[in-house]
Amino acid sequence: MTRSPVTLLTETLAADIRSGKLPPGTALPTHRQLAARHGVALASATKVYAQLKSMGLVVGETGRGTFVRDRPQQREWDSGDEARLSVSAVDLSFNHPTWPGQAELLRSMLRELAASGDLAALMHQQPPGGRLHERQIVAGFLARERGIRVEADRIFLTNGSQQGLDIAARSLLRPHDLVAVDALTYPGFRMLGEMQGLTLRPVPCLADGPDLKALDALCGRHRIRAIYTMPTLHNPLGWVLTADQRSRLVEIARHHDCLLIEDAAYAYLAGKVPPALVTLAAERTIYVSSLSKSLASGLRFGYMVVPDSCVGRIKAAIRASYWSLPSVVTAMATRWMAGGAVARHEAVLRREARRRQTVAREVFAGMEMIAHPASLFLWLHLSEDLRMDRIATALAERGIAVSKAEAYATTRHAPHALRLGLSSVPIKQLKAVLMQVRETIEQFPI
Repeated sequence: MTRSPVTLLTETLAADIRSGKLPPGTALPTHRQLAARHGVALASATKVYAQLKSMGLVVGETGRGTFVRDRPQQREWDSGDEARLSVSAVDLSFNHPTWPGQAELLRSMLRELAASGDLAALMHQQPPGGRLHERQIVAGFLARERGIRVEADRIFLTNGSQQGLDIAARSLLRPHDLVAVDALTYPGFRMLGEMQGLTLRPVPCLADGPDLKALDALCGRHRIRAIYTMPTLHNPLGWVLTADQRSRLVEIARHHDCLLIEDAAYAYLAGKVPPALVTLAAERTIYVSSLSKSLASGLRFGYMVVPDSCVGRIKAAIRASYWSLPSVVTAMATRWMAGGAVARHEAVLRREARRRQTVAREVFAGMEMIAHPASLFLWLHLSEDLRMDRIATALAERGIAVSKAEAYATTRHAPHALRLGLSSVPIKQLKAVLMQVRETIEQFPI
């Protein structure tokens, strides 16, 4: 069957983009230029660009033209994941927040910085942990948006939450220290613990949070140096601890003299919640968060709040490693915080997360799905006769990348389950993609 000129031209340009012949940022010809160059109608050229845009390969900007999209191939994230070998893979394993106007927000901020009075200051190196006025902006943001009141001297700016966790572990823990973690926990902390030689001791997970009786018993049997916890919108199980649970967790930490490491990467999604642990136990809590899950994953702007007694060690660890963030990044992030852009976009994402969870609940009705109604991910249990690795491979063959439970498990045996991120797929495509997941599971041969 003869293929149309639109299909042929679309395939040619797509191949050039994927091969790198047309690198990210390349300005493509105008619709009229493309039509004249390839001898097709103007309407056909418009269809070509529309198809390339739907494939995620180009982006059109009003008044500027069409450009090759800067979209790293999934293999650059994880070459061992079969689904990521395809540039067209649907990624349900990572959450990359995207929203209309993201490019314009960045463009307008760059213009604002360019017009600022002391632009040359952005070429200077910052003090370890950030400049005082920018840490004061973060303190104001935490007070307004998170209900956390803290002095700027206890705030340090980091390259995302992961670096905050790394700095906390490097400066406050030692190899072979015992750290209590949930039986299912954030993979980044698990990997960090392995790299730094920490001994992670799992705490059983209940339906509404960690088993605090088991945690108390664990701390009684062993010298637990720290407790790593996500009290507000746990990743991957989505729980939000009640005020009583938080009080009991703090009580256990004080009784056994444990450091609390509070990871709040997704906390903004939960809305109004009980006070953060850093508010309840400021003397022993390291609070870590960032803008990666709310504003932009590539911004790499995070912050940590530390006890007064830890300020010196944290600052020394920062000086010995990354010293400070790029000044341009901190200037943009803190201006967005101060001007209300972060708060506005977090509100948008909270509404969007609920929409996406509604779609997921509809698709997975009747299946064992665990999720907070405002989270950007879900936990999907598989029946006992299905193995997560075989299901993940089957999905990879259909071009869908997912996370397996083994990445989150701190116990010897992981449950057969999948964690699905919901924010990286356009909302119009989400239902169809999730239906593919359900169909793959239901049709899988036993």
